[in-house]
Amino acid sequence: MAICGYIYHIYVSLSRPLPEDGDIETSCDPPTTLAVGETMAQRKRRTLVAPEMNLSLDQSEGSVLSDDFLETPDDLDINVDDIETPDETDSLEFITKSQTREVKMRLPGEGEEERDASGRLWRTVIIGDQEQRIDMQVIRPYLRVVTHGGYYGEGLNAIIVFAACYLPDSSCEDYTYIMENLFLYVISSLELLVAEDYMIIYLNGATPRRKMPGISWLKRCYQMIDRRLRKNLKCLIIAHPSWFIRTVLAISRPFISVKFMDKIRYVHTLEELGQIIPMEHVQIPECVLQ
Repeated sequence: MAICGYIYHIYVSLSRPLPEDGDIETSCDPPTTLAVGETMAQRKRRTLVAPEMNLSLDQSEGSVLSDDFLETPDDLDINVDDIETPDETDSLEFITKSQTREVKMRLPGEGEEERDASGRLWRTVIIGDQEQRIDMQVIRPYLRVVTHGGYYGEGLNAIIVFAACYLPDSSCEDYTYIMENLFLYVISSLELLVAEDYMIIYLNGATPRRKMPGISWLKRCYQMIDRRLRKNLKCLIIAHPSWFIRTVLAISRPFISVKFMDKIRYVHTLEELGQIIPMEHVQIPECVLQ
């Protein structure tokens, strides 16, 4: 009997008509109990309504092609035709810190000279307001007389090293002509190497008297250094000063300003020099080290 009653209950349930959408009663109050036997059709489903959007292609108000959307700032107006694109021959070069340091330490290179019809190398430089030509071929053996020794302190304070041992011997042929061109090279190198404050290290050690520059040569160098280089020179350090170099400086006092003389400092050893400036990039000749 129980089985027959159960079958009859299922038959009555299936024979009932399905309710229409409008016949479902909903309530705003949340249910206080969970109806386990509730059918899927009796569950309330929430519908999200999308806002109205106007995607027409005309330029009416609110359209994506209207003037409000098409206006752009002047700095965003990009002309594609003006943009340069690399061709197949272009390449990117990555410069490391060591390469950058090497460029800073390097003097004007060999690629800047011009060869005349006779095969002689020349370099044209501007010293002051005058154009000068340097005979690079005749001074080629003496270019190490001036080098870049790195930087000191905060900022780009250059260290210029002048090694007197690399000067020509006064007994060599065309000594005056060589010194004339060498002095132009030294002055032009200072113009290129010095941007702000700088210091000159004069290495006097291992230099025989016959290689010491004369007073007239030193006087001309001093007079041709422009005011900017004189003002930015913070110190002139003379390493291993000899009696002769002290005498030359004493005789030179009449044409050298008092302010410049106050910038001169003597050091007697390389250890003492290393306490004043960083020696990492200062090129000390082997004869001076010995």
